[in-house]
Amino acid sequence: MSTFKSLHILNYRIWFIGALVSNIGTWMQRTAQDWLVFDHLTEHDAGAMGITMALQLGPQLFLAPIAGLVADRYSRRQLLIMTQSMMALLSAGLGILVVLGAGQLWHVYGFALLLGMVSALDAPVRQTFVSELVRDDYLPNAVALNSASFNVARMIGPAVAGVLTVAVGPGWVFLINTATFLAMLLSLWKIPSASLRRLPRAAPGKGRIREGLRYVRFRPDILVVLVAVFIVGTLGLNFVLFIAAMVGTEFGLDASAFGLMNSIMAIGSVAGALLSAGRGKPRLRMIFGAAAAFGVSSGLAALAPNYFWFGVALVPVGLSAITMMTSANGYVQTTTDPVMRGRVMALYMAIFMGGTPIGAPLVGWVANVAGPRWSLSVAAASGIIAAVIGMLWIIRAQQLRITFNRRARGLRYFGVVSHLGIQQPGDNTNGAARDENPDDAVGR
Repeated sequence: MSTFKSLHILNYRIWFIGALVSNIGTWMQRTAQDWLVFDHLTEHDAGAMGITMALQLGPQLFLAPIAGLVADRYSRRQLLIMTQSMMALLSAGLGILVVLGAGQLWHVYGFALLLGMVSALDAPVRQTFVSELVRDDYLPNAVALNSASFNVARMIGPAVAGVLTVAVGPGWVFLINTATFLAMLLSLWKIPSASLRRLPRAAPGKGRIREGLRYVRFRPDILVVLVAVFIVGTLGLNFVLFIAAMVGTEFGLDASAFGLMNSIMAIGSVAGALLSAGRGKPRLRMIFGAAAAFGVSSGLAALAPNYFWFGVALVPVGLSAITMMTSANGYVQTTTDPVMRGRVMALYMAIFMGGTPIGAPLVGWVANVAGPRWSLSVAAASGIIAAVIGMLWIIRAQQLRITFNRRARGLRYFGVVSHLGIQQPGDNTNGAARDENPDDAVGR
């Protein structure tokens, strides 16, 4: 099946299994950490959760240029062994503190910051390491399956963490996560360096970071994707905060209900990732269409009258969000020169995750002052704004206009024509032109 074709490659299959186990542990820790801050160390303070998220994701903004250059210059396999080992040690340290009853809010803040610094280096390396496991025509599929693995873990991890947090406490969940890092390290050890694809490396010397920024500057299609990802990532993808506030404050439920809602949303996320894996080459219209769907579904979640309907609404929220982000990730990776891929993906991850230090405290403040439903309305607005910006850019870049065919029937009465001479899907004119230029938005 084309949806799972990358799994036929041995190296990728080994990586996929190790990453899945590690991702389950990571989601267990995230859920336990958020509930530790929200329910154990504060009195349901969504703002404190926002600060924790900001500290953990903030280093992406400052370390991304260096991390991207490191990913382009050195062995990604060795870098991943180093970062995964360091994250395992940090998870163990926080777990021991909490199990011993010595954990305080400032400890969580400190460990979140340290983990964020290591993750800032790990993210672009992990993203671009996939290109060494599969050839370029398999890359969109491999990226989508990575997203599916991440979201299957999000479906399993929070539910398990919710039960364990109530049963044995969050400290033991952190220690279990430490053990799951061993699966990733074992998979990296099982993949021989000699079997990896040899891709171009960035040459040593000054100005290599500026070179990556200059490359993105002259790729307007990537720029508009990054703008959309920043808007939605900053204001819309604070799922843990939204769900905790709705479950704990609006509906008055406990950690197990919180974990279950995370898992329910992951059902839609997994579906979105698998659909992306079967589509092949990512396209810009899919990115911005998914952003609009995210805005609408988030608005419906904000209006949910009770816990059941909130869970139902979270499925399309997860599906549309992951469809957008998986398509954006795949588009940026597959249209970027291999020698630039680490630096461009570092910038992508900085914009995607680094916007949280701005958005999470703001959304947490909205939840505290106006209520959880209004914080979800902020997410809805972010999706709609990102979609409008993307669609307007496509219209302007391709000089599109609507045409009318009086002899056609139904929706085919309308058509879209580009002044650049590229025929659009659904166009009523004769002939067909296909664009293969990665800078061209309409063909994507």
